[in-house]
Parts: sequence; structure tokens; C-alpha cells
Amino acid sequence: MTGVDPEAAPRAAADTPDIAALDHLVATCRACPRLVAWREEVAVVKRAAFRDEQYWGRPVPGFGPADARMLVVGLAPAAHGGNRTGRMFTGDPSGNVLFGALHAVGLATGARPVSRDDGIELLSTRLTAPVHCAPPENKPTPEERQRCAPFLSRELELLRPTLRVIVVLGAFGWQALFTVLLTGGWNVPRPRPRFAHGAHVVITHPDGRSVTVLGSYHVSQRNTATGRVTAAMVEDVLSRAKAIAES
Repeated sequence: MTGVDPEAAPRAAADTPDIAALDHLVATCRACPRLVAWREEVAVVKRAAFRDEQYWGRPVPGFGPADARMLVVGLAPAAHGGNRTGRMFTGDPSGNVLFGALHAVGLATGARPVSRDDGIELLSTRLTAPVHCAPPENKPTPEERQRCAPFLSRELELLRPTLRVIVVLGAFGWQALFTVLLTGGWNVPRPRPRFAHGAHVVITHPDGRSVTVLGSYHVSQRNTATGRVTAAMVEDVLSRAKAIAES
């Protein structure tokens, strides 16, 4: 979309006609001063291992086909992962675990993503996050999450014709997703479903739609290093999601 004030980009999300336009709008956003400053500082200072690379340094849009039957929702791009490569869950250990699991269950064409142009494709699956900029210490504020929410809301609406299942990685994404579903008119149970690894909730919409939401521990380095979540555990959740999406 042209002529959109980058500081007001989230408010323009509802007018995007398709996923490609939404992704472009996301990548232009400058609505959160703290996140803009941090992502751009990281892109200049860089990590020593990547000092010769050109960092993306912008908001990271979703990745995957516009007719996906499954949506995987994380937290936010990693400072030296997605913020460097420009693609969700790419170029860092978390991405290797997730893409390894996606590939193992037949939802990705490769298991080790390294860049936007490495040729890996997702199969009927899309990756996104409730916050599209890398946050300091991986901790976006509630205000930043709220400011970014229109992007996720519009993404869900644009995927409406095909979306059958949503896999949420971690409690932050779980809370953010259900907030967006509630504001989007979905029939969210009260009290809200609690996050847990393996959680399974079916959400309906007054227009007759339904979507299944599954929970998984996040594939963060902390979780994988401590064994709180393993590749096998993630593969199990994704296998169940794939079965639901294809049923």
C-alpha cells in the first residue's frame, strides 16, 4: 500500500486487500519508537558472527502461503534471527528446531532455514507473530503488543477461507491470540482457555466458522536447552495440527 504513514501502519491493516499487501504494510511499520530504535541499532551493531551480513532491520512479516490451512503463532522475531534475515524463525536455534519439526511432519520443504532466499517453502502452513519487531530481551510491552494487534487480526481474516487450525508457541502468543480472537467477534470461552503444552480448544464464530487452537511450549533456546520442550514434542503437536487441517 502506498501513501500510508509508517507510524500509523497498524491502523491501515484493515484495508489491506490480500496477504501480500499486508506483508508489505507490516514491513514498513514504525509505530513503536522503542522497537524501531532497538531493531535498527541491532542491525548496525550486529553480532560478530554476522558482521559481514546486511541485516533486515525492519518489522518481519508473516511467512507462508496465502491459502494456508494452518497458522503457527510465535512471540516476535529474534534480534539476530528474523531481524537479520527478514523471515520468521530463520537463522537462529529456535528456527532450526521449529523448521526441523515442520519438515519432519511434511509441512516444510527444508529443515534448516538460513535466509529469505534459501528456497525453503512451507506447505499449507504460515508462520506469524503478535509482535513483528525484535524486542529488547525478547520482551515486548503490553502496549506494543496492542499496537501491533491489527496486523494479526487482519491476517486471520485474510486466511479465513482456508484456515482450520492455529498452533501457538508459548503463553505470550496464546494470550495475544485469544485477545485478537475476542475482539474479532469469536466466541471465546469464559474464563479464557489456559495455556499448556498440548492444550486443545475449538473456537467458533457467529458466522459459522470454527478453528482449532493447539498450544505448544515455545521453541526458545532456554526451553530446548533445559528439555522443557523437545523436537519430538513439537513434532507431536504439529502432527495433530496437520491431521486436523487435512480432515
